[in-house]
Amino acid sequence: MEPKLQRRVQRYGWNKAAAHYEGFWSAQLRPAQDLMLKMAELKPGERVLDVACGTGLVTLRAAEAVGPGGFVAASDISEDMVQAVADAAAARGIAGDFRRMDAETLEFPDDEFDAVLCGLGLMYVAVPPNALREMRRVLKPGRRAAAVVWGARKNCGWAEIFPIVEARTASDVCPMFFSLGTGSTLADSFRDAGFSEVREERISVPIVFPTAEAAIGAAFVGGPVALAYARFDDPVRESAHAEYLASIEPYRRDRSYHVPGEFVAVVGLS
Repeated sequence: MEPKLQRRVQRYGWNKAAAHYEGFWSAQLRPAQDLMLKMAELKPGERVLDVACGTGLVTLRAAEAVGPGGFVAASDISEDMVQAVADAAAARGIAGDFRRMDAETLEFPDDEFDAVLCGLGLMYVAVPPNALREMRRVLKPGRRAAAVVWGARKNCGWAEIFPIVEARTASDVCPMFFSLGTGSTLADSFRDAGFSEVREERISVPIVFPTAEAAIGAAFVGGPVALAYARFDDPVRESAHAEYLASIEPYRRDRSYHVPGEFVAVVGLS
């Protein structure tokens, strides 16, 4: 997909998903966020940027880690996501800089932050190397960037959502989604962007959905296919639901689904 079109698809798609994302995914993504934050080693008083912040699940935890003497900024390509994190921060009395912007063109000065985070966002960036170079640019020399992505496709039991949706639309929903999590691709991308002392960790965890309705909601309305799904009529939606549930049937335990998942996290110094 042409990068300009990909950026537009991601912007409008995540606007569609914004109201549903946290309800369907906050618990399921916690292990990935735990791993990235552990590797980032945030300290009180630091200035932190959360790129592709979503509804602020990482942003708010970063604010807690750096404390009142620190500072958090957050950006996302979706204005609805940015509004969600701004509202959540305000409700907690957290002052910060929350703005819609493309990860490939961060609107911050050079050498501005002590740490830059990107939790499960790089997979959606049209040209990920551009985002990594921007993350390094806004870091102070010798400071840390950390990112986490989904792992290899074969290790993510929910992966059939993409061909299921793509079979009902005219274009790729999320091209190259699993590429960064395959092999050492993410770590190599950090090195190519100029980061040093790059370190990678990979974890396998079950992605648990308590009911079929929760599994369907997470897959279709709370994630990257939300824009395409919004165009489906009722019969198409029903057939897509049935096909998706069949794809994760091997992981069903009574009413719940324990779907295999894999995450890869990387940290490097600017």
